[in-house]
Amino acid sequence: MRITALEEYGLRCMVLLAKTAPGDSLSLTEIGERERLSVPYVGKLLGLMKQAGLVQAERGRNGGYALARRADRISLKQVFDALGEPLFGVGHCEKFTSGDTVGDCVHLGDCTVRDVWFTFHALISDILERITLEDLASKKSKGRLNLLAMAGIDTRDWAMSPDTAGTIKDSETIQQNT
Repeated sequence: MRITALEEYGLRCMVLLAKTAPGDSLSLTEIGERERLSVPYVGKLLGLMKQAGLVQAERGRNGGYALARRADRISLKQVFDALGEPLFGVGHCEKFTSGDTVGDCVHLGDCTVRDVWFTFHALISDILERITLEDLASKKSKGRLNLLAMAGIDTRDWAMSPDTAGTIKDSETIQQNT
C-alpha cells in the first residue's frame, strides 16, 4: 500500500483543522504556512474535502476553512476516500488484464489473489473507519500502539522498536526484551 502525497498532506491539513478551536477557521495561507505547502496545493486539498462535505469555507476578510462537523465524527476512511481511490475498488482487476484479453483478467474464474486484496482492503478500511480526526488531534493518540488499540487491535504481540517496527513477534521474544 502506498500513501500518495495528496493523501499525506490532505490528512495533515485535516488534523490541523481538527486542532483549531471550535468556531475558528484558518485561511489557505495560514494552513500553507503551518504545513509548508503552497497555497494553490492547500486549495486543491481543501476543495476535495469540501466536495466530500468534510470542511466548510467561509468567504470574506475573516473567512477561512473549518471542519464541517466535529472531529470525532470524521473518520480517517472518510478523509482518504475524499482524497483518492479505495485500496481495492470495483475496477481493480481490470487494471491488470493481459494484452490478449478484452477487459477480463485471465484468472477471472479462479483468482485467489483477488481474495487477498479484498481482505486487505476490508481490514484497512475497518481500521481507518475506527480512527477519527479527534484521535489524531488529541494527545491521547501519541504513539503507534495507542492508535492500534483505538482501532480495536490487540497489540500485545507487536514489537515496536526501530529495527523491528511493525513486525509481529511471539510473546516469548517480547517478554525477553522487556
